[in-house]
Amino acid sequence: MNYPVWELTTLGGGFLIALISVIHVYIAHFAVGGGLFLVLTERKAYAENSSAMLEYTKKHAKFFLLLTMVAGGVTGVGIWFIISLLSPAGTSILIHNFVFAWATEWVFFLAEIVALFIYYYTFNRLDKEKHLLIGWLYFAFAWLSLFVINGVIDFMLAPGNWLNTHNFWDGFFNPLFWPSLFFRTFIAFILASLFGLVTATFLKDSTARQKMVRYCVKWLPIPFLLMLVCAYWYFNSIPDAPREIVLNVSPELARYLDWFLYLTPVVFLVALFLAIKLPGSVQRVVSLALLLIGLMYMGSFEFIREGARRPFVIYDVLYSNSILKANAEEINKKGLLKTAKWIKYKQITPENELEVGQKIFQLLCASCHSIGGPLNDILPLTKKFNSVFGLDSQLNGLGKINNYMPLFFGTHQERWALARYIVEELHGGEDKQLAQKPKELPYEIPPYDQEKDEYVLLAWNNLGMHCISDSDPYWILLPPANDLYAQLIRRGELPEIVTEGVELRYQVQAGFENPSKHVRFWEFSKSLVGKELPLNIGVSGNGLSGSMKLEEDLGAFVADLVPVVPYPDDGSFNPYPLFTIEAVDKKTGKVLATTRIVAPTSTEMGCKNCHGGKWRVAGVAGFTAETALDILKVHDRINKTNLFEKAKKGQPMLCQSCHPDPVLGTKGKPGIPNFPAAIHGWHANYLTDRGPEACFNCHPSSPTGPTECLRGVHKQVGLDCTSCHGYLEDHALSLLLHEQKQGKKVDKLMRYLKPRNVATVEEINPRIPWLNEPDCLSCHQDFQKPASKNVSGFNTWTKDANELYRLRTDQAGLMCESCHGATHANYPARNLFGRNRDNIPPLQYQGTNLPIGANKNCKLCHTIDMEDEGHHENMLRNFRNMQLISTGK
Repeated sequence: MNYPVWELTTLGGGFLIALISVIHVYIAHFAVGGGLFLVLTERKAYAENSSAMLEYTKKHAKFFLLLTMVAGGVTGVGIWFIISLLSPAGTSILIHNFVFAWATEWVFFLAEIVALFIYYYTFNRLDKEKHLLIGWLYFAFAWLSLFVINGVIDFMLAPGNWLNTHNFWDGFFNPLFWPSLFFRTFIAFILASLFGLVTATFLKDSTARQKMVRYCVKWLPIPFLLMLVCAYWYFNSIPDAPREIVLNVSPELARYLDWFLYLTPVVFLVALFLAIKLPGSVQRVVSLALLLIGLMYMGSFEFIREGARRPFVIYDVLYSNSILKANAEEINKKGLLKTAKWIKYKQITPENELEVGQKIFQLLCASCHSIGGPLNDILPLTKKFNSVFGLDSQLNGLGKINNYMPLFFGTHQERWALARYIVEELHGGEDKQLAQKPKELPYEIPPYDQEKDEYVLLAWNNLGMHCISDSDPYWILLPPANDLYAQLIRRGELPEIVTEGVELRYQVQAGFENPSKHVRFWEFSKSLVGKELPLNIGVSGNGLSGSMKLEEDLGAFVADLVPVVPYPDDGSFNPYPLFTIEAVDKKTGKVLATTRIVAPTSTEMGCKNCHGGKWRVAGVAGFTAETALDILKVHDRINKTNLFEKAKKGQPMLCQSCHPDPVLGTKGKPGIPNFPAAIHGWHANYLTDRGPEACFNCHPSSPTGPTECLRGVHKQVGLDCTSCHGYLEDHALSLLLHEQKQGKKVDKLMRYLKPRNVATVEEINPRIPWLNEPDCLSCHQDFQKPASKNVSGFNTWTKDANELYRLRTDQAGLMCESCHGATHANYPARNLFGRNRDNIPPLQYQGTNLPIGANKNCKLCHTIDMEDEGHHENMLRNFRNMQLISTGK
């Protein structure tokens, strides 16, 4: 933050440092091992009195001198130049803490140069012993140079006790020093063999060539075996967190680890292959190929070592974006603009927001990401985010669960500016979803004559909105399965709930009879759930009309798992299809009563905001293959699954087959958190510090879309999702805490979630999804008006399913929803497809959209006015929010 930024685009993302450093490290290790190779080969030539071997040694020494001193020296200087520009803060820390070590290494390097020049230019001029002594001195200086550099390099990955003491020797002799030193030493000897093979294969005399090739191959086995032992030692000496990054977190590093493991036997076997007597041309090609393989081998190790430090340049000290860990809190508090010295803007305005976003990209992103370049290109990584909101959410979640990237440091406004720059400048603009104004749909209110009719038939949908995903060829959250409830009341001074001698039937409106034409769930149902599903979810046309079964414990008739989807046959989108419910006398077949209700169901879930793709149906809802498959790719990358591959083979997955879920009764797999805890816990990390928009950008409640989960009276009086369920962080923590108490590993999901409705996590009451929900009576104590406008339903949960609003009954046996309407759509509700589309039963029976029996309308069922509060306390008061009353469509 205290240095100007070197602005790179195509060649950014660490490309230059990767290119230069891998070549330099390759040559530098050869410079160590090659020194020993030279002196031992010369000594062997003297012992065997072999002029051919001595001549080879001299030629190899020339090659060695040119390569190590010229290419090695230039790339070494290049590394210093590049790191001082890409990470000046990191370079400064290394210099200030290890200036003595660097100075010592430069002395050794100077001694290397002098010794090597003397060694080469005194060939055949000095006597044998003195010339060999010069060779030994070169090797000693080269290895001591490695000794010093090794301490500094491995400090960056494992500072060890230096973090507490800041002592030079604690940092230098860090936990990785000795295993790394031996590992690199044996790598150096292996590379000496590889480079020796190259010069050996270019010998013109076939006898001398074959002899030297076999001699070089003999250099390989012992160092190779010792290198493998030291590699194991080295890897197990890496601290737990960086090792976890390599093994289980970063998919990029996993690929480099695979390369390292695959190339290990390849290097050995190809070198052994060269020992076979082959034509010189073949040997030369193979040796050069082996040299290239060796470069890839060394490069893969260096990429693993560098990447294991993520999200740091110097582990636990300096982040990869050059922000000191010690300064992170201050930057989050004050903001990037006020702490960065080389940005001219200190506040964001509408006029400078995009330019500020570009500067923030250079500060926080450019050290690792290029723009259209060959390494870590930001463009394909962010292409799928077709909205600023989606990318802002991704930035919000950086480094929280998968900590191979730093957290975003700065204010919310600065994060939004960065998201805008990437989406609008780098990708050409946001794919904005225009506000959708649904067309008002007609509906008929069944007739009712209060003077003549003997029965009142109350019906409802039990949830107010069933969310389904039409991504069924690939995966599915919940099956297309709606639940319809009804209670038949025989009117009289003492009304009776009728459960015998009658049959209740249901029938979907025209145009919705063929759900399998629009959703392929049934085609894949056996794969999705592992078995054939119950009768209502079946073939085309089956299950959308039929008889409701009696649930004696509830005193209500139920049609569960009704396979309604929000797609009529005309190709439009209608999330509120109507069902007609009839009560029929079993003996006579006479229709006793008829009503009509909506069966809300929607596929308008905002997964595309972050996972790419567009709406599939009518430009307002549905999952495209792009969205669905990206979700699987992300799941596979994070959880090491292979769901994408299975889906492409026609084997889709039901999420709850692995994640237990009470609503479907699935047990899932041991140790895996239940589905609501997992999905809310994950996404809460990306949607912190938001209000209800954190909910309606995922659930079908978008203010720009046609579906609204929350349509009831609570919304009409200004409440939202957070009023009952709490902010997303609190909602997620309540679910995760229960899973944590069950011994499931959810700590990484909870680590960065801070409660907002209460002061501490310990104050949140754990809960089981679908069973422990906000209790109406926590706000409406004794069925009264809430004590204040700020009252919250969060953290007071129902004890079990019997206390849920959707399953609770009153003192007379009527279910709460029979009079008050469905959860989230309780009367009076307002529907975008027609104001009173959710309010048909109350309009039918009492001419208003108010709850059944509201404003002392007891004689609807009792046929006389009542003075007793027979259903629940305080029921005889007048409805408070009369501004919401409506008497027509």
